[in-house]
Amino acid sequence: MNDQHLLNCEESKQGVPPRATRRSFLQSSLAAMIGLSLSESFLRQAVAANPKVASKNCILLWMDGGPSQMETFDPKPGTQNGGPTRSIKTSIPGVEISAHLPQMAEQLRHLNLIRSMVSTEGSHQRAKYLGHTGYNPQPTIQHPSLGAIVSEELGNPDFSLPQFVSIGGPSFGPGYLGQEHAPFVVNDPRKKLENAEPPQSVDRDRFQSRLAILDRMERRFASSHSGSKVRDHHDAYRQAVRFMNAPEMATFDLEQEPSAVRSAYGDSQFGQGCLMARRLIETGVRFVEVTLRGWDTHQDNFTRTTALCEELDPAFATLVKELLERDLWDSTLVVWMGEFGRKPRIDAQDGRGHWTTGWNVVMGGGGLEEGRVIGATSSDGEEVIESQVGIPDLYHAILTGLGIDPFTEYLTPLRRPITFVNDKAQGIPELIRSA
Repeated sequence: MNDQHLLNCEESKQGVPPRATRRSFLQSSLAAMIGLSLSESFLRQAVAANPKVASKNCILLWMDGGPSQMETFDPKPGTQNGGPTRSIKTSIPGVEISAHLPQMAEQLRHLNLIRSMVSTEGSHQRAKYLGHTGYNPQPTIQHPSLGAIVSEELGNPDFSLPQFVSIGGPSFGPGYLGQEHAPFVVNDPRKKLENAEPPQSVDRDRFQSRLAILDRMERRFASSHSGSKVRDHHDAYRQAVRFMNAPEMATFDLEQEPSAVRSAYGDSQFGQGCLMARRLIETGVRFVEVTLRGWDTHQDNFTRTTALCEELDPAFATLVKELLERDLWDSTLVVWMGEFGRKPRIDAQDGRGHWTTGWNVVMGGGGLEEGRVIGATSSDGEEVIESQVGIPDLYHAILTGLGIDPFTEYLTPLRRPITFVNDKAQGIPELIRSA
C-alpha cells in the first residue's frame, strides 16, 4: 500500500473528499507545470502556448431561465424565426448581435462568443444542474458546482471572506467537496447584509461569552458523535464569526463606490450585483456568481427580453471595462450563460420554448483569446452547422482557463473515483491564446 493510498484513506476517515491522483494543476511555476504528467493534449497545448492561461478568479453571470440567443448574441433579422429583433455591428468585424445590447457590441472584441452550444437536458432544474456542475443529475451523487470547485482548488482557507459568493439568490452546492465550499448568498446587493452583526441588545463581550458556551456544547456533542455533519456544523459557525469580524466586510458596502460608477452598472439588482462581484474579486474572493432571472419567456418574449437586456447591457459591459481598467482582466475569467436557449420558432403567444441546440455562451478574460466567434447556426437558427460544443467541453475550457486540471480525480463518500469533467470532454482549443 503506497503513501498516497494511505493519505487518501486517512482523509476519507476524516470526511475530507480525497484526491485519487494529481494534487492540482498550474498552481506553481511553469517548470513545475511541465513536470506534471499531462496526457491530455489540450492541457499540454494550453501550458505551452501561454503561461498566462491560468487565471485565479471567475465571475459567472447566470441568466436564469434560459436566454433567447435570437434576442441576444445570435439574432436572425429579416427571417421568419427572427421576429422583430434587429441586429447591430460589433467591435468584431463582420459579427452582429442584438440591437438591445449596444454597449456589449463595443466590448465584444475583448470576449469570445460561442454560438453552437448543445445540452442534453431540456428541463430547467436538470439543465441548471448540468450547467452548474458539468454533469447530468444522478441519484447516487451530488456533484460540486463550478464555484465549489474553484473554492476548493484555488481558494485561500485563511482568507476571512467566503471564497464562493452567489449574488441574486442561491447557487448549486459543493457536493462531495464539503460544506466549507458552499456559496455565501447575497439576495440583493442593494441592501445591507442580513445577520452580519450581533443584535443591538447584545454587546461584544456578551456575544463572545455566548460563542464560548456554544463551543463547549459543540465539543461535548462531537466527543460522542462522529461524522462530517457534526464537523460541518461547527465549521459553519466558526467561519460565520470570522466573516462577521473581517475588515473585508466593507467590500459588500456599495455605498463606498462613487455614484458615477454605481450608475454605470445600472440601478438594477443584477447591475449592482456585477459591481459587487468586481469588488469581491478585487478583495480576494475567488468565485462570484451573479444571477439575472426572468429569461423563461414562453409568452411575450420580445417585450420581456428587451427589458432584460436593458439590465444586462450596462452591467456586463461596465464589468468588462472595469476589469480591464483595474488590471484584473487577465486574472479573471468571465462567463455568461444560462441553462439552455430558446426555440427559434415563435409560439402562438409571441414566446419561445426551451431549446438545447445552438444556444450561446460568452466568455473572456483569464488570458484567453479575444474576439473569437466559435460555431454557427443555420439561417433559421434551428441547426448547428459548425463546431458543436457540449457542456462538458465548455467545463473543460473553463477549468483549464482557471489553471485547474479538468481530470483531477476525487473519491466520493462511496469511494467512487470521479473527475471534474467527463473523460470524453475535449475542451475548446480555439480559446487558447497563442504565444
